Amino acid sequence: MKRSLLTATAVCALAFGAAACMAPGYFDQPETPAGGLQARPLTSGDLVNGAPTAAEAVNFVADAERQLAELSEEASRIAWTRATNITYDTMWLESRINAQMTELQVRLAGQAARFNDVEVPADVRRKLNLLRLGIVLPAPSRAGAASELADITTRLDSTYATGKFQYQGREITLDEANILIAESRNPAETKALYEGWRTVSPAMAGDYARMVEIANEGSRELGFADTGAMWRAGYDMDPDAFAAETDRLWEQVKPFYENLHCYVRGRLNAKYGDAVQPDHGPIRADLLGNMWSQQWGNIYDVVAPTEGGASSYDLTDLLTSQQYDAVRMVRTGEGFYTSLGLDPLPQTFWERSQITRPRDREVVCHASAWDLDNRDDIRIKMCTQVNGDDFYTVHHELGHNYYQRAYKDQPFLFKNGANDGFHEAIGDFIGLSALTPTYLNQIGLLQTTPGAEEDIPFLLKMALDKIAFLPFGLMVDRWRWDVFSGETSPAEYNAAWSADMLKYQGLVPPGPRPDNAFDPGAKYHIPGNTPYTRYFLAHIYQFQFHRAACRQAGWNGPLHRCSIYGNEEVGQRFNAMMEMGQSRPWPEAMQAFTGERGNDASAVADYFAPLNEWLIRQNRGKDCGWDS
Repeated sequence: MKRSLLTATAVCALAFGAAACMAPGYFDQPETPAGGLQARPLTSGDLVNGAPTAAEAVNFVADAERQLAELSEEASRIAWTRATNITYDTMWLESRINAQMTELQVRLAGQAARFNDVEVPADVRRKLNLLRLGIVLPAPSRAGAASELADITTRLDSTYATGKFQYQGREITLDEANILIAESRNPAETKALYEGWRTVSPAMAGDYARMVEIANEGSRELGFADTGAMWRAGYDMDPDAFAAETDRLWEQVKPFYENLHCYVRGRLNAKYGDAVQPDHGPIRADLLGNMWSQQWGNIYDVVAPTEGGASSYDLTDLLTSQQYDAVRMVRTGEGFYTSLGLDPLPQTFWERSQITRPRDREVVCHASAWDLDNRDDIRIKMCTQVNGDDFYTVHHELGHNYYQRAYKDQPFLFKNGANDGFHEAIGDFIGLSALTPTYLNQIGLLQTTPGAEEDIPFLLKMALDKIAFLPFGLMVDRWRWDVFSGETSPAEYNAAWSADMLKYQGLVPPGPRPDNAFDPGAKYHIPGNTPYTRYFLAHIYQFQFHRAACRQAGWNGPLHRCSIYGNEEVGQRFNAMMEMGQSRPWPEAMQAFTGERGNDASAVADYFAPLNEWLIRQNRGKDCGWDS
């Protein structure tokens, strides 16, 4: 049994107060700013008397970093407590601290606007901009708004985390449902599971609509058209240019996705027949082995090649046969990073992480990586199971932790990824090596490295997760951007979600959706308010990183067989990029490691080239595509 990789992908947040994945670190002392301007504590008159000056801007930024750092650690520790022990009291505590953090962020962002026309050193200007862009959901400045927004977001997150539904006479959790939908080959069962989980989310719809109203009001106060426009502004380019750039990247990889879609649809038709899955048009979403149809690797047994080779091993079987447990999987992941010359994880990581699901309380099982003190208190929160999926996830999550520790000496506002896609791509890049038979052989899990005859099965498995994900990675925020802009009204939430599924993924639900459906809320990142385009970018960046690293390592073989395990020279360049944090525009960070300054999906094509050629042959004579 294999479950989808991204069901456990890390949850990250842009907000300075967010602990998971990208919480900025603790800043002990104000830095000495560039240009020789010395920071000093602000006085009550600094932001009201006369025209603003560069010196005042420096002082303001230093004081803002101090305030954010002080509250950030408290917010992080409360958020960790709620995520690992969901009760009324921990929800109450998190709601209150989130309101405080939001109020502080909004106040500082508003004050930063006073220096928009002041000439200041480049690092100060970057920090002033980040103060405006570092809030995921800005509350307006009016009294009570931040508290109302915090109450709503905590309630949405906890509704998702504690969701259960009836299936075959018993109540089941999402964890159980994920396993069942991955393993079932009965269309009636997969339909019941798909629709059953979506009975949890209709209760969120009213809260979600109100949350959008409040956040948009706050975004407009900060000078943005809406919250979606604010999110798109965080990539060192114009918001509209960023949207166009993601469209360009999608067009680069879309033909490959369409080839994969066509092949998978044909195999599903061969198994289930026309009545369940026709050989033309969209694919029925519940048949793909994943609750959100975002990755399709769980149905490899259905779509495996009938010619061209077969896999000689199963990663889950390898792990269980060698008596791996959850902790050993995490230590193996740590071993990959230390093989690159990076330091071991601190002892507190092992003492304080949630590596397996506790039996005595409700927790958020969605895997995430945390930095609680913005220095060294890094942790993961997982409900790890011994299988190939979580073996990958462990390597991914630790990428966040190693990134957090690499930039811990940056000023507070630069303790973050070059952009949010970088933070996701770091661990995924390592994961590309971690799934190769080369690496499995290097660490003793696989005794013999398979030959070229197993390349197509390996690449097909990877494409079912990596390529199948790309349109989903794009559509989640495309839906949200339309919601924030008002193009999609609350009454249209679900119809728009289904339309985007069809447009981008070529998928349809297994049956008509009820009038009160709120299917977007069945995906964690919607009630959890985590921007999602980062995952689309990460699925581009990881292949850029991998191609560059393999070139640095002198690898001359196929990219899909390259493992950088044990290469300290690559590790040095990798760590140098991570140490930059968010101190420079992301193209400079990209260049520091890869030598390239832009996004380039050609690395995806290079990696999967043998498979794409094979898919084209398999699809000859088929009616590929779908009518959206």
